[in-house]
Amino acid sequence: MLQRLKKNYFLLISFFLIIYFFFNLLSGERGLISYYEKKQILKDLRIKELSLKNQINDLDFKNSLLSDNLDLDYIETLIRERFLFGKKNEKIYIIKKDETKN
Repeated sequence: MLQRLKKNYFLLISFFLIIYFFFNLLSGERGLISYYEKKQILKDLRIKELSLKNQINDLDFKNSLLSDNLDLDYIETLIRERFLFGKKNEKIYIIKKDETKN
C-alpha cells in the first residue's frame, strides 16, 4: 500500500491542490460568490448615492429660495403647510382619519 502511495504521490498532491484552488475560486474572500455579492453591494450604493445627490440638490434649491432674495410665494406655501394658515374669509378643512373603526 505504501508503495502505491509513493508511486501516486504526485497524482495525490495534484488532486488536492486542484480541489483547494477550485474551492478558493468559488468561495474565498476574493472568490466568484464574493465577487457577485460585492457587485450587488456596489449597485445598491450607487442607487443610494443618486438618491442622496437628489436630496442635496432639492435642499440646495429650497435653501436658495430662502436666501437674500426672498421668494414670497415659496414662503407663503411653507406657512400654509406648516402652520395651516389661511387668508381672510378662507376656509381650511383638516381631515383626520377615524382610528376608532374596527
